[in-house]
Amino acid sequence: MRFGLCCLFVEEKISFRTTTAKALLNLTVKTRLEKVSGICLHNAKSLLESVKTVHRLGIGAFRISSQFFPRMTHPVTGYRLEELPEVEEINDLLAATKNFSKNNGIRLSFHPDQFILLSSPREEVTENSIRELCCQADWADAIGADVINIHAGGVYGDKAQALERLSGAFKDLPKKVSSRLTLENDDVSYTVRDLLPVCHSLSIPLVYDVHHHRCNPDGLTELEATDLAAGTWAAVKREQYCHVSSPKNGWGKGNHKPHADFIDLKDFPVCWLGREMTVDVEAKAKELAVVQLMGALGKER
Repeated sequence: MRFGLCCLFVEEKISFRTTTAKALLNLTVKTRLEKVSGICLHNAKSLLESVKTVHRLGIGAFRISSQFFPRMTHPVTGYRLEELPEVEEINDLLAATKNFSKNNGIRLSFHPDQFILLSSPREEVTENSIRELCCQADWADAIGADVINIHAGGVYGDKAQALERLSGAFKDLPKKVSSRLTLENDDVSYTVRDLLPVCHSLSIPLVYDVHHHRCNPDGLTELEATDLAAGTWAAVKREQYCHVSSPKNGWGKGNHKPHADFIDLKDFPVCWLGREMTVDVEAKAKELAVVQLMGALGKER
C-alpha cells in the first residue's frame, strides 16, 4: 500500500504560486508571458522538490494542484507552454520529475476543480471542461501522471440523463484524457452504486472515497464497495486508487463533510489493510497527517 499527499505541504518549505486572470489582463502580452513564465518555472521547480520530499518521507504518491500552470486555458489570458521565455528550463524540470517519480515509484495524479463537468446540460460548460482536461492531460504526459480524477457533477433534475451526457462526452475525449480519467463517488449526489454501471460500460476506473461513502451511503458495505471499485481497476490492469479522510467535528451531530487535520485511525477501513493500492490522505495537516497515519498503521500491524 502506498499513501498519497494532496497538493501542499505545511512544514516543508515548498510552495506553489498562482495568479488571477484580472492581474494578467492589466499587462501587455509580453509582460504577461514573462509573468506566467516565472510562475510556471517556480512551480516546476517546486514539483520536482515535492516528489523528492515525499520520497524522503516514505510517501508513495503526490496529487498535483489543478492550478499548476495557472490560467493556461483562460479565453483571454491563456497561453501555450512553448510561448514562455523559460520553456526549455520548465520542460527540463518536468522531465526530471517524470524520471525521478518513475525510478522511485512515486505515483502522480491530478484532481481538477469542481467546475470540470462532463454531465452538464450546457454545451459550453462541457466544451470548457474538455479543454481543461486536455490541458491537464498534456501536463500528465510530461510528468508521467496516470490519473486525472473527476466527480460526475450535478444531477440537474435527472441523474440517469446526467450520466448519459457524461458517457457521451467521454466517448469524444482524446485518448490522452480517456486513458487517465477516473470517476469518484461524492458526498452529495453520486454513490459507488450509481457510478459502477458507467465505469464498467466505459472502462473507467472508480476512485473509492470512503469518507464520501459514509456521508452519502448506498447500501453497500465498505468491503463490498472496495472490492467492486477494485474490479474497475483490475479491468484496465492498473493499481487501485482510494481516498480517506476524517470529519473535522467527528461523526456526531453536525456537518460531517469538512476534513479534519489528521486521520482518526478508526476511520481507516480495516478491509484495506494488506492490499496493493494507493490511498490519498485528504487531511488539513498534509504531510504531517500522512506520516502520522503511516506510523499508526505500522504500529497496529
